[in-house]
Amino acid sequence: MADLLIKNGEVVNADGTVVADVLIRGEKIEKVASSIEVPDDIQVIDALGKLVLPGGIDPHTHFDLPMFETVSADDHYTGHKAAAFGGTTTVMDFIPQTPGMTLKSDVDLWHQKADSKAAIDWSFHMNITQFDARVAQEIPTLLDAGIASLKVFTAYNHRLRLQDREIFQLMQLAKEHNMLTMLHAENGDVIEVLVEQALSEGHSKPIWHARTRPAWGAVESVLRASSMAAQTEAPLYIVHMNTAGGLDQLNYARDRGVPVMGETCPQYLLFTEENLLRKDASKWIASPPLRNESDNNALWQGLSDNQFQVIGSDHCPFFFDGSKPIEYEGQQVSIPGKELGVNDFTKIPNGLPMVGDRLPLIWTAGVDKGKITAEQFVAQTSTNAARIFGIFPQKGVIRAGSDADLLIIDPENEVDYGVALSQHRTDYNLFEGWKIKGIPEKVFSRGEMIVDQGKWLGRMGRGKFLARNQTGETL
Repeated sequence: MADLLIKNGEVVNADGTVVADVLIRGEKIEKVASSIEVPDDIQVIDALGKLVLPGGIDPHTHFDLPMFETVSADDHYTGHKAAAFGGTTTVMDFIPQTPGMTLKSDVDLWHQKADSKAAIDWSFHMNITQFDARVAQEIPTLLDAGIASLKVFTAYNHRLRLQDREIFQLMQLAKEHNMLTMLHAENGDVIEVLVEQALSEGHSKPIWHARTRPAWGAVESVLRASSMAAQTEAPLYIVHMNTAGGLDQLNYARDRGVPVMGETCPQYLLFTEENLLRKDASKWIASPPLRNESDNNALWQGLSDNQFQVIGSDHCPFFFDGSKPIEYEGQQVSIPGKELGVNDFTKIPNGLPMVGDRLPLIWTAGVDKGKITAEQFVAQTSTNAARIFGIFPQKGVIRAGSDADLLIIDPENEVDYGVALSQHRTDYNLFEGWKIKGIPEKVFSRGEMIVDQGKWLGRMGRGKFLARNQTGETL
């Protein structure tokens, strides 16, 4: 790995932008200064007129995840590769809890999936979908495995959901052991009733996925979970928030000193329930579902006002038509996908390809349109996640001593985007035909250039696991 000097770029951090040189030695940033004399025998990249940003951190991804009769289309290599092309250099994946297995066994299984494939640095969260005395004893041992965050659900009855008393007990444990609780906020009881009614009345089209998961279920679940955070004094992170009302409840709790934080995702900023009326509507099936334009606008305002802390992706891709193979790295690949629910919306695999699109789309629709600043972009797509999940300042900032994870973009370069440019291992892209800015020209992971002008220089297995033995800050 050659040492490197990036000269003359505008270095954008969450706390400000300066024209500066960045000196990289090995895997670390050695110096950031207004002018650095070129050392002997060092590679120099002139970034004049370009922006130099910290590598993106996506704390919400699902790679190689079994669902229904299939598995998510990206694994821990293809998903990491797609992330890198979009400027994300660190991802965090969720480990499912397996009935009858210990948490350690689940962690070991996910390391078997990821360790040899990882192309960028990564970490894990642990799903807790069954809770009893044995699990309660095992939870603190996750810290020895470098896992300090636990995800729970108020939806998916009889599969993933915990009852409120169990969530409350888990949050007490999390508080005691300095762990972070993450929560999927919907009302599983209401969803169950509405789905049964819809199917009995013959409603099977994709739009009914949204109509059976009403926004009010998310709104009340955010407040209900926030009340548990207040009573346990345990930090809480609400994932993939999609409603204006949910944001209202987040602000209500935060204004009263409750340690709760919120994440939203590009799909809830850029699409609406109307997409579920298209002929290819299943492409947009995710949980929670898309909402309406007024929700979109409220969420953008929440980002502008720093009411949200993080923009994740909730990347969980499936083929639109898994019966037809695509070519990926010279191989023909087909994986059953959205066609599994062609006659029943409840059987459509839930999830969208987004990990590689996240940064360019937020730059285009956010920064370029004046909705958020470049500094807010860095905070919400990188720095805040590093701080919340306990990997700052190793990640999420361009400063001396930090990992040399960064990207160079030309903010004026615009491309026609779509599946031909997107690197996800799937057969469609939600942004087909969009004009997009913010595509990285060069991406560095721990000082190694892994993307250069659209060429993949990374490799399977080079990523490092980021062990976290305690949670980070509550922002």
